Amino acid sequence: MAETTTLSKKKLPELSLNSYINGSDDEKNAFATALNDSLIEFGFVIIKDQDLVTPELIADAYKISAEFYAKPVEEKRKYINSGGGHRGYTAFGTEHAKDNATPDLKEFWHVGQLNPPKDGDHSYYEDNIWPDQDGFKPVFTAMYKGLEDMGLIMLEALASQIDPGNDYLPDMAKNGNSILRILHYPPIGKDTIPNAVRAAAHEDINLITLLIAANGRGLQLLTRDNEWLEVETDPENVIVDAGDMLAHITGGKIPSTTHRVVNAGDLTQSRYSIPFFMHPRPDSVLRPIDGFCDNPEDVEVITAKESLERRLKAIGLMK
Repeated sequence: MAETTTLSKKKLPELSLNSYINGSDDEKNAFATALNDSLIEFGFVIIKDQDLVTPELIADAYKISAEFYAKPVEEKRKYINSGGGHRGYTAFGTEHAKDNATPDLKEFWHVGQLNPPKDGDHSYYEDNIWPDQDGFKPVFTAMYKGLEDMGLIMLEALASQIDPGNDYLPDMAKNGNSILRILHYPPIGKDTIPNAVRAAAHEDINLITLLIAANGRGLQLLTRDNEWLEVETDPENVIVDAGDMLAHITGGKIPSTTHRVVNAGDLTQSRYSIPFFMHPRPDSVLRPIDGFCDNPEDVEVITAKESLERRLKAIGLMK
């Protein structure tokens, strides 16, 4: 399909998390139904009325992010980990989208699982790396916990619609190989790489992504009508999108939606963003969900680790 420049006038649904956590059975079911419907239609949904990640925590996270990324390059590079970027710092221009060799205009930090499982495959549960900076570890530890808890709630609600009576979906993500990414898109100047954007069009690798609303414009998703839809919401809300692994086990009925971060807004200013990539445990088996997939026999049975490593090689984070 040819790349489009058309912008959509549609609006993403906004769902109240409080109505699911504290609501009646009817309210819980309404939330779960709307979540499923939005992911099928858009691959995205906006979550409001949530207190797992407070406005104060979000403000602290962006303040500390700005302080860290203002450090000299040599200081930040001390925290580069040789393990494929699973922990610590990844330098500007390292990552690129699949099938696009032009590097994205970003640098980032990864925080991994705080409570690794006691058994199974531990190959991706490296120790976290923390910079010598006041507040960094407690703030991003709290952010990780809050978004992980919210993600498990999302998977529980979704499972009630696509795999009722089974815990396969939420269980695989408990103590999973999930990653909190602390992103910085530096100001864009005249010497920027030609045709480079802050994040080229791509799909996420994981089950679902929970994204703290960024401090600047630029995020767009590609609708089923092949139009770009700008994703904007209030700063205390959380944007949720479906990734490749969820698309895989649903046989594509919940598609992994293409999205990008274009060079929009005031390009003389930095843009910060904090996504939480919810992954299964590495030895989890990605198999078709019976009764939901239209053609389960066409779905490859593969481990989460195998799926992840294919993609890491495709985006330049693993050789």
